[in-house]
Amino acid sequence: MAGRLEGKVAIVVGAGQTPGATIGNGRATAIRFAEEGATVLLVDKRLASAEETLAMVEEHGGRGSCIAADVTREQDCIGLVQACTDRYGRIDVLHNNVGIGAGDRGPTHMTEEIWDRIHATNVKSVMFTCKHALPVMRAQRSGCIINISSVAALCSVGIVAYKTSKAALNAFTQSLAIGNASHNIRANVIMPGLMETPMAIEGYVAQGRDREELIAARHAQVPLGRHMGTGWDVANAALFLASDEARFVTGVCLPVDGGQSARIG
Repeated sequence: MAGRLEGKVAIVVGAGQTPGATIGNGRATAIRFAEEGATVLLVDKRLASAEETLAMVEEHGGRGSCIAADVTREQDCIGLVQACTDRYGRIDVLHNNVGIGAGDRGPTHMTEEIWDRIHATNVKSVMFTCKHALPVMRAQRSGCIINISSVAALCSVGIVAYKTSKAALNAFTQSLAIGNASHNIRANVIMPGLMETPMAIEGYVAQGRDREELIAARHAQVPLGRHMGTGWDVANAALFLASDEARFVTGVCLPVDGGQSARIG
């Protein structure tokens, strides 16, 4: 039986990950896409980490290649799109998985440097990758864009730059969906909740938090099963949105959060 993404070419931006015992959203998504037949171009600022992901992709019988890029720089985004079309001739899926929140704080303690860095990474990078992938997708008359946001865009959190950047990403994606529907291009957002990924855990541990206490406290906040999600949960949602099963789904902000955002209602 053919895979759900058989014959498709997918760019996974943020395909490496922070070192840690668990798997990150980008790495898990790259593996799931490849397992389902996609050829993957793995993009990360840290080439060695993307190459680790490629080795896992190949272990699972998948195929692809890597490129180093800092997606906050437009020239790097031009380069990764060109690399994809040079190597594979098309772009069917653009999956944007880059995001940071380190150093974030409330508005009275915010610095210009922190604000600009978080917004550049979380929003401007997506604008750049989309800007240069869209002409390829429009020429094909098909394509799918998936942006990784956060339930922080909806929920009350004390980290103002991260929250506003993710809310902006949701709005940007909805504009993409409407503006490109006539080109048969879909655009959707995944909003992860509390996830047991290296990026979510290791930063707090590095600041002195006890790992087991941190994990237990995060588990306790999740309504569904009192357990955080994993990178595979985000990957499986991305697989659905990238597949033809979601051919009539665009402009959606999909929570993958164990019911955390449902508390708003």
